[in-house]
Amino acid sequence: MPGSAQVDHTAEQGLLASDGASGPWWRLTTRQPVSYEVRVHPGLLDPADPTLADAGAPEQPRVARRLVVVESTVYELYGQEINAYFTGQGVRHEILVIEAHEQVKTMDTVMTVVAAMDAFGIVRRAEPVIAVGGGVLTDVVGLACSLYRRATPHVRVPTTLMGMVDAGVGAKTGVNLGHRKNRLGAYHPAVATLIDRRFLHTLSRRHIANGLAEILKVALVKDEALLELLEAHGERLIAERMQAHGSMDDGVCAEEVMRRAIQGMLAELQPNLWEHRLSRLVDYGHSFSPAIEMQALPELYHGEAVSVDMALCTVIARRRGWLTGVQQERIMEVMRAMRLPSWHPVCSPALIGAALQETVRHRDGHQRLPLPVGLGQARFVEDLTGPELDAALAELRRLGHLRKDIAV
Repeated sequence: MPGSAQVDHTAEQGLLASDGASGPWWRLTTRQPVSYEVRVHPGLLDPADPTLADAGAPEQPRVARRLVVVESTVYELYGQEINAYFTGQGVRHEILVIEAHEQVKTMDTVMTVVAAMDAFGIVRRAEPVIAVGGGVLTDVVGLACSLYRRATPHVRVPTTLMGMVDAGVGAKTGVNLGHRKNRLGAYHPAVATLIDRRFLHTLSRRHIANGLAEILKVALVKDEALLELLEAHGERLIAERMQAHGSMDDGVCAEEVMRRAIQGMLAELQPNLWEHRLSRLVDYGHSFSPAIEMQALPELYHGEAVSVDMALCTVIARRRGWLTGVQQERIMEVMRAMRLPSWHPVCSPALIGAALQETVRHRDGHQRLPLPVGLGQARFVEDLTGPELDAALAELRRLGHLRKDIAV
């Protein structure tokens, strides 16, 4: 620094100190190692299996207390099993049952979880909170844990396909602010995400299709082989709820689809977990969808809004010559086969134009818009214009199928 008379480098601590012309100054440089686990583990609620009870806790001594936050519908279906599991493991536990959907994905719900943590008397490092539910539930609990004592560990047990392949495997937590999706949040990864496909057997076909939309996202921008699996087996995977029991191949295809989707997501997240780089392939399908989803609530699920976004970006890419007509039709056909929408009536030019402007603000003044180039690849653009967007939207409206085709 100009005018410095003395500089002391303390390399071990990453501390730089100096006596400057205007007085002493210091610069502290440090790194925070991040390590967390995503594990596919069937039979999580088997009372003889300690995996869930021990997840994220110090090895010795075992602290036999847990606060378990469970989404209300999940509790109706699995509440007795959850209680029996922790009792069988000798874990004293309390269960907080909350509603968790986009309309209540707010700071009020976060504070409900925080109050329960405080009343339970969470031991700061030894008693990770366990979140059992879909992506909204795990987002809410994750944000609560990031706030409570400035970082309390938590374990995610996603019970939806969306949670298993997307919301449950990253570092982000978040809640909505009015009609702004995930406007409040933090980077606070769970110490472990434990995935048991058995939870999917009680979901509707529409919920399975909702999760497959995020898998399709990974396929279109980085994994053509995954796209081919969805083309060949997507309808069957929905009908079989991604289960092994009763499936025509003992669940082999479902396992491979999930493995490739999770691996693809984690490979993109790992080098850029804190999003220091705002050009992210996994933002495909997430440039226009936040506005579409929030405008269409409660009619559209998250993955369905992402599907509409991907369809629009597909048309933009084809009009630029980056996809052939045949490739565009393949993408639209796999959406149709999985009963995912490619259009919704809220998609007015005004809404989509405003969505792009909001995305530019979110990405530090740049579009950084991922568009497919062929199948399984993508590139980022900065030059999408209003007229180009309007023309693609008008074409999509002619091509698109409506709400009646969503899976039920």
